[in-house]
Amino acid sequence: MTDRLRTLPVGRWFLYASIVGALVLVAGTAATLNSLHQLDDARSDIIDVIDPATMRTLDLTLALSTQEGSARSFGLTKDPQFAANYQRAVIAEELALRELNRLVPGDRAELQEIARTAQAWRTAYAEKMLAGTPPNTDLARVGSGLMTTARDAMSRERNTLEQRHAAAKITIEERAREVYLAIGVVLAVIIALLVVLGLIVRNFVVRPISELARQVDGVAKGDFDRTIHVDRPAELETLSGHIDGMRREIVQQLQLSEDQATELRRSNSDLEQFAYVASHDLQEPLRKVASFTQLLEQRYGEQLDERAKQYITFTVDGAKRMQLLINDLLDFSRVGRMGGEIATLDSAVPLRAALHNLEAQIDHTDAVISHDPMPKVRGNRTHLTQLFQNLIGNALKFRTDATPAVHIGARHNDDGTWEFSCADNGIGIDAKYAERIFIIFQRLHPREAYPGTGIGLALCRKIVENHGGTIWVDTSASPGTTVRWTLRGADDA
Repeated sequence: MTDRLRTLPVGRWFLYASIVGALVLVAGTAATLNSLHQLDDARSDIIDVIDPATMRTLDLTLALSTQEGSARSFGLTKDPQFAANYQRAVIAEELALRELNRLVPGDRAELQEIARTAQAWRTAYAEKMLAGTPPNTDLARVGSGLMTTARDAMSRERNTLEQRHAAAKITIEERAREVYLAIGVVLAVIIALLVVLGLIVRNFVVRPISELARQVDGVAKGDFDRTIHVDRPAELETLSGHIDGMRREIVQQLQLSEDQATELRRSNSDLEQFAYVASHDLQEPLRKVASFTQLLEQRYGEQLDERAKQYITFTVDGAKRMQLLINDLLDFSRVGRMGGEIATLDSAVPLRAALHNLEAQIDHTDAVISHDPMPKVRGNRTHLTQLFQNLIGNALKFRTDATPAVHIGARHNDDGTWEFSCADNGIGIDAKYAERIFIIFQRLHPREAYPGTGIGLALCRKIVENHGGTIWVDTSASPGTTVRWTLRGADDA
């Protein structure tokens, strides 16, 4: 049962809490409304019935007392004013009794007794006094007895009203306590529900999410063997299962990538070793072919016709071109093995070395070479010299009739790398060949027009990539060609 509760969806927890809260709220509201209704009834009974009825009993008592006093005074003084007062008191009595019958119809018997007794008193005493009967002891005794009976009946009515008033007051107090209690219970339940909801959120949302985030963070930091699993609530358990599935897929892809990278490194190493060995072993046979072919021409040249001499020339030229191609291939394979360490160096040093190596070409073409202040970078001096030499050499080779102008630029990027550029005013490169020129043995022009093997830019690309950078042709720059590449700065050691 506990496990089942732990794995309940969060939505189900909130649903249950909402149902309980709604039931308590409805029950509390119903109890409060019922108590308020009873309290209102009791208050209305006091205000609209009991208090007005009490006032009317006082009016009735005053009316009877006025009748008694006026009748006695008239009998003694025969003053008509007392007779008038008596008549007004009788009318007041009738009005008071009529109002009492309306307000407290349940006390009709008591009120009827008061009315009968008062009427009997008027007949036996008051009317005789008003008719001129001289006061006497017997008449006074009869009148006093009847009036006492009437007053007793009114006293009982007042007691009834007082008891009813006290009962209504008790009802008001009890209902008020019930209202306060109901409100207190509802508030307590709401607070308890808020606490429960807080605990639910903490235990079934915040903590599991924090645990899931911790596990995902571990995987993000490279711990791919960590299993991602959260056992509650159901939504997060499902989510953690999906995330762990992605983790397993990533692990499989990483393992596949590592296997492919290992195989690729082994294959590249084998190819580079093969290229180095094959190129080195081909050097001697080619030299022999060229040497013996030239010796053949020197010794038997007089005996050969022009066609034979032409064949010898083709053979020697082909051998030399093959030797040049092999030398470039050797350079390419040496870069793959990255002889030498990468260290912090002033990029002006390999640039000066490259310009020194190209001094003859620069003098021959009257080229103008300029450069920005060169920064310190992380690199291999030999390979960076080769990089500058190949790029500047290409700028001198693929020139127009104008005086060659080459500028080496350098600017700092926000990511800490340095972006270099080699811009010339030469023949330029069609944008559609911007990627193709970096592929080994790719040529865009006939060998007769521009000598070379098509390895130079491929070698540049390999050098830059081995230094952790990228190289590309800036197709937006014109005229001429602008090649850009990035190298790590000295601070990125």
